[in-house]
This record gives sequence, C-alpha cells and structure tokens, in this order.
Amino acid sequence: MNLFIRTVENISRYLGYLSALLLAIAVLIVCQMVFLRFVLAESTSWQTEFVTYTLLASTFLGAPWVLLTKGHVNVELVPLMLKNKARFILALLAYLMAFTLCAVITWYSYEFWYEAWEGGWNSDTIWGPKLWKVYLSMPVGFFVISLQYLVDILKLITGREEPFGLADHENIMGAD
Repeated sequence: MNLFIRTVENISRYLGYLSALLLAIAVLIVCQMVFLRFVLAESTSWQTEFVTYTLLASTFLGAPWVLLTKGHVNVELVPLMLKNKARFILALLAYLMAFTLCAVITWYSYEFWYEAWEGGWNSDTIWGPKLWKVYLSMPVGFFVISLQYLVDILKLITGREEPFGLADHENIMGAD
C-alpha cells in the first residue's frame, strides 16, 4: 500500500510540474503573439488556439497536484462543528463521492478521447491540430485525480491523515 500511495503521489506531483510548464509555455506564446500583432503588425494563425488548449491541459493535468497539496477550496464550517467520528464519516463520504464522480468522468472522457482518435478529428481552424492530442489531458487528468482520491481514502482509513486535516482543532460547539 505504501508503494501505491507513493507512486500516485509522485505521478500527481509530476503532473503538477507539467501543468506549471504548460502555463509557462502559454505565457510565452501569448507574449510572442502580442509582439507579432502589435509590434510587427503581423497576423497570428495558431497562437490563440494553442494557448487555449494548453490552458485546458494544464487545468486537467494539474488537478491531481492541487488535490495532493490540499490546494482546493475547502469549506470547514461543517467539519469544525462535528465531533471526530462524525468528521471522519463526513470526510469518508465526501472522498468516496468525489472519487466516484471523477471515475465516471474518467470513463466518459476516455470515450470522448477515443472517438476523436479513432475518427481522426482535427480542429476546424487554419492550424488544424489533431484533437485526440488535445483531448488526452481529460482522461489522464481525471484518472490520476481518481487515484489521488483513492489514496486520500486509504490515508484516511489507515489514520495517516486526519479528516479535513482538522485533528488538532476542537469542534466549535465545544470539546470532544
């Protein structure tokens, strides 16, 4: 189990690095596009589409890293009001529902990607990139975030992680 947890966390971490790299590339392309358009007065043909696809890929591929680092928005009011056992149950239910949702989205995004790959879909623009390359970030990102939720469930059940990271806090309604 330790190997599984470390492997998934490392994959999430590497996807986070890739996501940051994609963002940096998008920024550079936007700067290049602005320079071409407004300094050299030339037209651009592929930059806007490339930046759009890069930002989308960065979002999907970076999501597991956000979950790994607990960087997502976490509303703690209800968990703070609960005692430890109820907090544990709420966290387990939340993680299970999130895992299920991400697993379902993984399946459907894989079908969507496969349809684009099998059908040889291209973008309808002058640049016309193969869309399977663009859509691949969806099933990969959702698959890894599903695995990351599974890791969070395992860490919660085995006591390696406290529900919502709130073990050191008393509930706001009084001591446990």
